Amino acid sequence: MDRLIVLTLSLLLGLIPLLAFGQKLEEDVIKTSAGDLKITFIGHSSLILTFGGQVIHCDPVMSEGNYQQLPQADLILITHDHYDHFDQEALKILKKDSTIIAGPASCQSKVPGLKVMKNGDRLNLLGLQIEAVPAYNLVHKRPDGQPFHPRGAGNGYIITFGDKRVYVAGDTENVPEMKNLKNIDIAFLPMNLPYTMTPEMVAEAAKWIKPAILYPYHYGDTNTSRLVTLLKETPEIEVRIRRMK
Repeated sequence: MDRLIVLTLSLLLGLIPLLAFGQKLEEDVIKTSAGDLKITFIGHSSLILTFGGQVIHCDPVMSEGNYQQLPQADLILITHDHYDHFDQEALKILKKDSTIIAGPASCQSKVPGLKVMKNGDRLNLLGLQIEAVPAYNLVHKRPDGQPFHPRGAGNGYIITFGDKRVYVAGDTENVPEMKNLKNIDIAFLPMNLPYTMTPEMVAEAAKWIKPAILYPYHYGDTNTSRLVTLLKETPEIEVRIRRMK
C-alpha cells in the first residue's frame, strides 16, 4: 500500500516521465516571465503545453499517444478537421467537465460546446490570449486541383504564455500572412509533402517569423537535417529536432 501511495504521488507531481506506447516522451522547459512552460512532444502534430498548472492539448489523436496515461485537458486546441488532427475518441478521454475545446467551424457539429474560432479571432481562455491565424495551401493540391487545406478552413494558433508567444501553425504552407506575425518566440512549422511544406518553405517562413526556437513538426519522412543546413547561417533561430513524425 505504501508503494502504491508513493507511485500515485510521484505521478501527480510529475516525477515519473510521461509515456506514450511505452516510450518516454521528450519534454522541453521554456522559461517565461510568468513561470515555466513545459512542452511535451507526443508525435506528428500532437503536443501538450503545461503552464501555471493548466494542461493544453494541441491536436490530440489516438494514433500518436496513449491518452489514457496522459493528463486530461483544461484546454484543447484543434487546428482543422482532418483525421490526423481531430480525433473524437481522444477528446472524450481528455475532456473533463470544465475542459474548453476551441477549433474551426468544421468541427462544431461533432464537438458540443466548441468555441468556434476563425482566422483573425482572439479569445482569452484560461487567462491566456489565443489568436487564430491562417493555415492553408497555395501550391500543393489534390489531383482535382483543390488545395489539401483550403484557405479559411483551418487555423494556426498563437498562444501567449507570460512574455513568450508560441505559434502552432497547423497544416499550412509559407503563406503571405506569416510575414505579419510579430514577436514569435517559439514556432512549430509543419514539413511534409505533399500536404504542407518542403524544408525550403519552412526555412523561408522561419526567416519571416524569426522565432528564437523553431520546431519542425508533422514532418513524416522528411529529412530534418536539410532544414538545419538551410538555417545554419541564421544563428538567431535555434532549430530543435524532436520526435514529431
